Amino acid sequence: MLNDQLKAQLQAYLQKLVYPITLTGTISNEPSSAEVRSLLETIGGLSEKVSVRFDGQDARSPSFTVARDGTDMSLRFAAVPLGHEFTSLVLALLWAGGHPPKVEADVIESIQALDGDYSFEVYMSLSCHNCPDVVQALSLMSILNSKVKTVVIDGGLYQDEVAARKIMAVPMVFLNGELFGSGRMTVEEIVAKLDTKSDEKDKAKIDAKEAFDVLVVGGGPAGAAAAVYAARKGIRTGLAAERFGGQTNDTLGIENYISVLETDGPKFAADLERHVKHYDVDIMNLQRAEKIVAPSQVGGLVEVHMANGGVLKSRSVILSTGARWRNVNVPGEQEYKNRGVAYCPHCDGPLFKGKAVAVIGGGNSGIEAAIDLAGVVSHVTVVEFADQLKADAVLVAKARSLPNVTIITNAQTTEINGDGNQVTGLTYKDRVSGQVHQLALQGVFVQIGLVPNTEWLKGTVELSKYGEIVVDSHGATNVPGVFAAGDCTTTPYKQIVIAAGEGAKAALGAFDYLIRSSVPAQDTVTTVAVAA
Repeated sequence: MLNDQLKAQLQAYLQKLVYPITLTGTISNEPSSAEVRSLLETIGGLSEKVSVRFDGQDARSPSFTVARDGTDMSLRFAAVPLGHEFTSLVLALLWAGGHPPKVEADVIESIQALDGDYSFEVYMSLSCHNCPDVVQALSLMSILNSKVKTVVIDGGLYQDEVAARKIMAVPMVFLNGELFGSGRMTVEEIVAKLDTKSDEKDKAKIDAKEAFDVLVVGGGPAGAAAAVYAARKGIRTGLAAERFGGQTNDTLGIENYISVLETDGPKFAADLERHVKHYDVDIMNLQRAEKIVAPSQVGGLVEVHMANGGVLKSRSVILSTGARWRNVNVPGEQEYKNRGVAYCPHCDGPLFKGKAVAVIGGGNSGIEAAIDLAGVVSHVTVVEFADQLKADAVLVAKARSLPNVTIITNAQTTEINGDGNQVTGLTYKDRVSGQVHQLALQGVFVQIGLVPNTEWLKGTVELSKYGEIVVDSHGATNVPGVFAAGDCTTTPYKQIVIAAGEGAKAALGAFDYLIRSSVPAQDTVTTVAVAA
C-alpha cells in the first residue's frame, strides 16, 4: 500500500516517538478492511514503539484508533487515510507518541483547559485540500485532552452515512451529534468557538498592545508581503488577519507564481506565514476588523477597531483584506449551501460521484471546475450568462471534448431548486428567447468571480463602484497614512503574484510616508537674487 520511499520516510518519522502507541483496528471482510489491515501492519513493522491489534468492536468497520499506551486518548480514523490525509495520520502517530506539535504554547494550554464532553465527528474526502487542517486540529485536541473524542470519517467510504446526514460538502464537523461547522477551520478557530471567554481574552491582549509603525490588516499574499517589507525596515510591524493565507487556502494548484514551479494553496499559505514569522512581526490571527478611524479624528494615529471590541493603533495602516467568492444571489442559494450548493469542486466533487451537477460561470475557474468534475460525476452542465465563454481557449477546447460536459451560454440562472433538504435542480432563462428551462441536478458549483472584503470601510476610504479600495501608484488611499494592496483594491488583474507585488509596494509607500511625516517642518528660506 505504501511504496518504498514512503515507508522509508515514515520509518524515519517514527524514530521520533517517545512513548509506545497502539493501533487498534476494527475490520471485516470487505476490500477496504483489507486496505486498513495492510496499512496498519505496514506501520507496525516500521517501529518497535508501534503495536497493532485487530480486536476493535466499533460500529464503523473498517476503522482504527490511535492511542498512547496507558492513556484514554480517543482518536479514530474511519478511513484509509492516504492522499491528502496521509500527513494527518503521520502527525497523529507522532503526537500520540509524545512528539511535540508545532503549535503555540497558549493554544496547547487552551486545549488542555477545555472542560466538558466533546465528541467530534469530522467528515472529509481524501481529495479535499481543506480537510487536513480540520482533521489535524481535532486529532491534536483529542490527543492533548481526554475529554475530546474525535472520529475522522471518509465520506466516500461511508456514503450511506453521508446520505443519511445530508452531507454534501466537506470538511463538515459534528459536535455531540449536532452540526458544529463546515469548511476549513484551524485549531485556533475551533478552540475559540468552544471557549466562551476567548473574545474577552483577545480584547485584553489587543488593547494592551503599543502603537505600531505599520499595521497590516489581512494575511493573504498582499498582507504577508507588506509585513515582510515593513519589518525589514526595522520598524514596529503588526499583522491582524481573520485567516492567515486568505483565499489561497481555498486554491488547489498554483503554477504561475514566478520561481515556484508548482505548489498548492494550503502549502503556499503556510509558506507565507513561515516567511512572515521569520521577521519581527506581531501576528494576530483570527482577528476581524470592523472599523477604521482616520488619524485626523484621533490625534495622529490610525485606529482599527476589531470585532471583539479591541482597538489597535498605528502610525500607518495597510489594508489587504482580499476578496471572497461571489454569490449568484438567487433563491435557493443560501438555503441549500452545503446541501448541494458548493464553491470548491476539488473539496466537494467526490461527494457527487455518479451524480449530475451544474457549474455556474464560464471563466477559467468555471471551466476548470467542469473539467475536474467531469472525471467524478455523471454529467456536468456549464451555465454561462454571457453569449460566449470567457475562459482560455485551451480550457474551452478541453471542456468541449469531454462527452459528459454540456455548455449553455446566454443563460441567466434564476433559481436553485430543492426539496427542502437538498438541491434537486436549477432554473435558468434563455436571454435570447426568454424561455425558461429547468435542469434536474444534485449539485451546483458556483464559480462567478470575486467580491472585495471592504463593506466595513464604507464612509472611511474611497471605494469604487465595485467596492474596491481606490489606490494611487504608491498604494495610498485618500486617507493620509492608510494604504491598501491586493484583491481588495482597484489594481487590475487579481493574481497572487500581483497581490504580493502590490503588498510590497504599499509597504514601501507607507515607509516613505512615515519618513516624511516624521521630519520636522523647516523654516522657509528665501533666496534673493542680487543684480551684479
